[in-house]
Formats: sequence, structure tokens, C-alpha cells
Amino acid sequence: MSLTGFASPWWFLLLLAVAAVAVGYVLSQRARRKRTMRFANLELLEKVAPKSQGWVRHVPAILIVLSLLVLTVALAGPTAEQKVPRNRATVMLVIDTSLSMEATDVAPTRLKAAQESARSFAQNMTPGVNLGLISFAGTATVLVAPTTDRGGVVKAIDNLKLAQSTATGEGIFAALQSIESFSAIVGGAEGPPPARIVLMSDGKQTVPDDLYAPRGGYTAAQAAKQAQVPISSISFGTTHGSVDIDGKPQDVKVDDESLEEIARLSGGDFYKAASADELKRVYDDLGEQIGYELKDADASRPWVVIGTLVLMLGAAASLFLGQRLP
Repeated sequence: MSLTGFASPWWFLLLLAVAAVAVGYVLSQRARRKRTMRFANLELLEKVAPKSQGWVRHVPAILIVLSLLVLTVALAGPTAEQKVPRNRATVMLVIDTSLSMEATDVAPTRLKAAQESARSFAQNMTPGVNLGLISFAGTATVLVAPTTDRGGVVKAIDNLKLAQSTATGEGIFAALQSIESFSAIVGGAEGPPPARIVLMSDGKQTVPDDLYAPRGGYTAAQAAKQAQVPISSISFGTTHGSVDIDGKPQDVKVDDESLEEIARLSGGDFYKAASADELKRVYDDLGEQIGYELKDADASRPWVVIGTLVLMLGAAASLFLGQRLP
């Protein structure tokens, strides 16, 4: 049982009483021995007295003292770090729908594989998380504003359409705007809920060419950092993908470098997935990170159970060895 602290440590003052019980038992045993030695004829006592049980006779007392120790710990309210579902958070899923997503280096296509994994991500997200969806190609479109209704998000994922160009910065800026608008509505005494952007892309930004341009991906990542919205970027695809554009095959290798830098600039994490199975694992990991949080929760139940069982064992041992309850 790994503990992180105690809710009411002052209950440990009862350990003084437990110590007093233990000391009292030892003193009473010594006093009993002295009385026996003082008033008994030793030769006669050895003949008529039952054979001593030795140290075994102390087992009930030891068990009872141990149970008191464990129950005292339970009263002190031990706490332990536990994984609990988040009851408030905002997540924007930002998916690249540029023409490069039609590449078949990931079966059946990058887009189909991405849709399946994103669908599973949405369906398995914990109920307390508000999930939104943005698609981006040459421009960004908010398909679903943050909501706890997973049906709308799943339907929008299924209906993603491909288009020309890749405006990564626009996708991030659109996500930040959605988060800001939603936070203004649901904020309150506790402030806005924590937010995160999950960015999945397979190619290099093309609109604009400069990632540090006012609407570029790096500039958007810096804005996300200022807004305290980390970006979990997923680089999806391989280095040997290609698509036919206007009847001509074009290489569309994945761009790991820029997506990794976007994650770094925003204070988030970078993930690489070169297959449908890897993408699913990434989404599963993100679902665990986003949907749950570690909190110090009550961990007294095991101590109560153990203390009660040990106390019952002590009572049973007393009946078996001494034919009486202590």
C-alpha cells in the first residue's frame, strides 16, 4: 500500500494509548509471575500446575495490539495517488485532411486509418471531457464545438473530406479560438477547465510557406504556449507515401521535424505513428493522459479490513488458547 499522506494525522496520538496497552500487558504479566512465585510452593506447583504454553500464550495480545496499530492508521485517513476520471477538461482534435492523406502507404489509406483511430479516441474519452473537432487543409473548419456528446464528433469524423494544401497554423489557431470561446462560457469560480490540442498531420505546412509567418504553425504553437494549451502532435504516415495529383504521382513523405517542433514550442508532446496500429496506440495513450488524472484519494479501506481481520484473529486465538475472550 503506497501512501502519499494522511488526512487526519492527529489520530496518531492514539498510538500513545496503544503503547500504554502494550506496556500494561507486559507489566501485568510480570506482576502475575511475582505473585505466583511469592505464594506458591514451587515443588507442589510443578506437580499440579498445567504445562506452560510458553510464548504462544502471548499471541492473542500481540494480535490485538497489532490490530489497534492498523486501525489507528486507518483513522488517520491514509491517502494514495489514484487514477480518477477528469470531470472537466477541453480537448480539440485537429485533423489534417489535405490530399496527401489519400496515400496508401498506411492501409487502406492514411485518412481511413486516421478516421478509425480518431473515432475510437472519441468514443472512449471519459464523459467529463468536452471534445471538439477541427479539420484543416488550405483552411480550417470547426466541425464540432467542444461538447460531451460523442455522437456528433464521431459523425463528423466519418464525414471528413479531403482538400488541397496544408494550413497547419490555421488549424491550431481555430482550435485556440474554440477553446477560448468555450472557456468563457463554462468558466466560473474555478476558472476555465484545462485544455489541450491533439494535432494529427502527415505533411509539411504549405500555407503559408514560412512556419514563423503570422499564421504559421510555429507562431500558432507559441500562441498555444501563451494560452497554456499544450499541443500533442502526431506525425502520421511514412517516408515513402505518394498520391496522384492531376494525374502525376507526387511524394508525400511525413514531416516529423515541424510537428515535433510545434509540440516543443507549445509545451506539449510529440508522437510518431507509421501504421494504423501505432496510431491507435498513440490515441489510446493520449486518452489515458487526457481522460484521467492522478489525485490523492482516501486509502483507508484496506487498513480497516486488515485491522478488523487481525482483531478477529486475536479474539479467536484467545478463545482457543485461554478459553476466554481477552
